[in-house]
Amino acid sequence: RPEVIYSGLGNSNSVALSALTVPDNFPNVPIIAVNRNPVFPKFIKMIEIKDPKLMEVLRRKISLSLPYAGVFVKKDDNNEVDVVDDLERDLYSVGTFVQIHEMHDMGDKVRMIVMGHRRIKLCEAMSIEEDILIDQKPEDEGSKKEDKNEVKPNEENQVTKGILMGKVENIPNPEIPTSEDIKALTAEVVKTIRDIISLNPLYRESVAQIIQAGQRVMDNPVYLSDMGAALSSGTTDELQDVLEEMNVRERLYKSLSLLKKELELSKLQQRLGREVEDKVKATHRKYMLQEQLKIIKKELGLEKDDKDAIEEKFRSRLKELTVPQHIQEVIDEELNKLGFLDNHSSEFNVTRNYLDWLTSIPWGKSSEDNVDIKKAKEILENDHFGMDDVKNRILEFIAVSILRSHTHGKILCFHGPPGVGKTSIARSIARALNREYFRFSVGGMHDVAEIKGHRRTYVGAMPGKMIQCLKKTKTENPLVLIDEVDKIGRGYQGDPSSALLELLDPEQNHNFLDHYLDVTVDLSKVLFICTANVLDTIPDPLKDRMEMIQVSGYVAEEKTAIARKYLIPQTHEQCGLNEDKAFVEDEALDLLIKNYCRESGVRGLLQQIEKIHRKAAFKLVNEQSEDRVVVNQSNLEDFVGKPPFTSNRMYDVTPPGVVMGLAWTAMGGSTLYIECCERSRRDVKEGGDVTVELTGRLGDVMKESARIASTFARSFLARKKPENHFFDGANLHLHVPEGATPKDGPSAGCTMVTSLLSLALNQPIRQDIAMTGELSLTGKVLPVGGIKEKTLAAKRAGVSCLIFPRENAKDFNDLAEYIKAGVETHFVEHYSEVFEIAFGQPIS
Repeated sequence: RPEVIYSGLGNSNSVALSALTVPDNFPNVPIIAVNRNPVFPKFIKMIEIKDPKLMEVLRRKISLSLPYAGVFVKKDDNNEVDVVDDLERDLYSVGTFVQIHEMHDMGDKVRMIVMGHRRIKLCEAMSIEEDILIDQKPEDEGSKKEDKNEVKPNEENQVTKGILMGKVENIPNPEIPTSEDIKALTAEVVKTIRDIISLNPLYRESVAQIIQAGQRVMDNPVYLSDMGAALSSGTTDELQDVLEEMNVRERLYKSLSLLKKELELSKLQQRLGREVEDKVKATHRKYMLQEQLKIIKKELGLEKDDKDAIEEKFRSRLKELTVPQHIQEVIDEELNKLGFLDNHSSEFNVTRNYLDWLTSIPWGKSSEDNVDIKKAKEILENDHFGMDDVKNRILEFIAVSILRSHTHGKILCFHGPPGVGKTSIARSIARALNREYFRFSVGGMHDVAEIKGHRRTYVGAMPGKMIQCLKKTKTENPLVLIDEVDKIGRGYQGDPSSALLELLDPEQNHNFLDHYLDVTVDLSKVLFICTANVLDTIPDPLKDRMEMIQVSGYVAEEKTAIARKYLIPQTHEQCGLNEDKAFVEDEALDLLIKNYCRESGVRGLLQQIEKIHRKAAFKLVNEQSEDRVVVNQSNLEDFVGKPPFTSNRMYDVTPPGVVMGLAWTAMGGSTLYIECCERSRRDVKEGGDVTVELTGRLGDVMKESARIASTFARSFLARKKPENHFFDGANLHLHVPEGATPKDGPSAGCTMVTSLLSLALNQPIRQDIAMTGELSLTGKVLPVGGIKEKTLAAKRAGVSCLIFPRENAKDFNDLAEYIKAGVETHFVEHYSEVFEIAFGQPIS
């Protein structure tokens, strides 16, 4: 056995071992299974072992001055155990005979530094008992029996799981040929190693350690190939392949392949490192230069500190403004707080944004109103046709402003059918008053914060629409259009319509409080204009704060004028045409309005005019023709298709029991026929009450009107014509056509009674008549609404005689003369007057 010298390392559990000689043949060795990297001859590796049985074997070997083991690589890299159960299945057969140079015993694990000496081949496993018997000497038997660490065959710890010892045999070193091929491969391996060392200095220490070991590595191709493989980061299979290769040339070639891969990896690593370093250097250099520039500018007085610059910017905004005292106190307090905050804190950004909004509002800054009534009237007349009520109200507003020498905002609400110009007239009013214009729609709005703003405690908080309006318009007296106020929503965030109460109240909005600003803002100079289609969905408190102005639909003459003055020139510009290229004759335009566009507004008419001009443009381009495209009555259908309305009347001659009524809808006025017929008749002895079946999707109000009408018609007929017993036991059916359309409203009483009496008398009424009006049980005719719309609907249907309640005479007289022209109008107070007009016979 070789002589072993032990040198202490200052710890009884740490031992440095130094063997003077290494046996050439050592067949029985402890088996150490390692992951991934094998130990190549002449190389040092640190190995850590945690298996207690293997640790005991190694301690015993060290105590016997046999610091040798066999290191073999496991086939499964994920296997973390130190001891395997099956040599052939779990380990590669070729490994390395190593000498243990240092061992640190830590109790639960052993850490060793080993050095490889030669390649060995694992032949078979051997038991611990065999190894113990081999290691024991006859002269030591007496002393061994007293040794507490002796392993006896009958002891329980002799039975171990896993293979701890194995029989090995040396693999002879191959002969080294002296061919030019070997020399070239050797030189290339040396060159590649040098290149790797130049790129990655970490390898220099490993190579220097090998060279200092006294081995002629660089001159020996066998050791050189092992060194190349050991320096590379190849896979387990690749490294084991080099270890098992016995052909010197092949081993050199495989080692060179691994080194080339390592060289390319080092080049890529160096390139990536250089790019990152250059980027970091450039960023750091830029940052340093910017900091130096700031300091230089600050020393020269060219630039101030960030906080000083921010404060100066905010104060410069307020120089030309008249800021109220309570607002200035808040601004000064926030600026003072900003000076103590760190630039990178979240509170700093919140305070800066708050100051930005506070200083962006035009405190005390107003645009100069136009006080020239003639100029304002000219602007309104040029932009819109008709709409006299709206125009007169704006001119009155200007006149009051002139007399009072200052203006106060008002709240107007334009309500009427779609497409009549409610939204567009607001922009014209802003031009006429020389005010800034701001529009926002509240249709579908369900969050109160849209109007009142968010609290500053929320992330991303913002002021409401009115504060945003002041910032955008830069004046305290803009014209604000609140569109679709009848379609406002209501959600879990609150009721926006209630939030509008403060905004639209002249007595409150001079101290409007936004949640974000948390200071009062004067909105009394703002002119608010709201638009709505119907008034029923607007809450009464909100409706009470607004001045209602009805914007009625247009008659055919107005639509013709609007088309000629506005719609056709606008469409010419959009389509790249003019009257020399495309022209719509007056007769075709009248037919278009009569048979295609009967709605109250002109939006549908604009769509049809655009359709005509698009087809005209296509015709000019497609046919490469320079002829003028003329649209007349004969070819109108070629441009817009078949007319949706072919007749104005459902009946050319109304039979007994059929009467034309007039109705109001959100789209304007319309004619509404009421039909009545007899279903069956009961024997009077069974009961003389009249029953009426109602159809046509009637609402509750119209159903009540029908019951009132049947009661009054029977009493009226019994009183005026007692010999007529038609209603005694009659089973009648009253129907309002267009059954798919819901109908409701208190204006059909007179029409229903007339229909019942016409059926009872079996006499048709006057053919050119239409009527509207609600009826009480005593026969009094009650007033209704929508007189203009109903008149327009009657004229479209060719009606020449109208019956209205007497109290609606003032509404009819306010209409334009061209609307009233050509219509015989009767204003009645009692139904007897209606009967006389409708049937042409007085009732005594």
